[in-house]
Amino acid sequence: MKKLTDELIESKLEEQGILHHEEMDHDKKLELVLDHFGSEFTHDWQNYGFCFTTTETADGYELYMATEDDRNPDFSYDIYYYDSQWFEKLSDVIIEGNRIQIDEYMMDEYGFQDAIDETYQEFYNDKLKDIEDELIEEGYEREKTGTTEVV
Repeated sequence: MKKLTDELIESKLEEQGILHHEEMDHDKKLELVLDHFGSEFTHDWQNYGFCFTTTETADGYELYMATEDDRNPDFSYDIYYYDSQWFEKLSDVIIEGNRIQIDEYMMDEYGFQDAIDETYQEFYNDKLKDIEDELIEEGYEREKTGTTEVV
């Protein structure tokens, strides 16, 4: 029996340039998740599937918008008063494979970076499962002890 271990799976991931979240550079995470989920960022206001932007109220307060239609946002779900929750939709939007309009300066926000980290974790788990499935197809097996499986 060929033994399937976490170390073997992780080494296969490393061969593909996929590292643990803490070990991976932010720009590389961004590149990998966009490629894996078929999403892209654009700065083109004419051709996008989802938009992250800011707007102002009549009296000068900045509002944060995350919407499919910046001309007709749903004020209950698409408009944020605080920037701390503004990018909460970003991970799902990337995973859905969207063309995302976002200003470049917004990509330096902490919320943006946190959303990329969250999306990278999803990507990492997908790749982990893919590698494990490939190794099982090649005849590798997890070592079993009694009635429990060693994970």
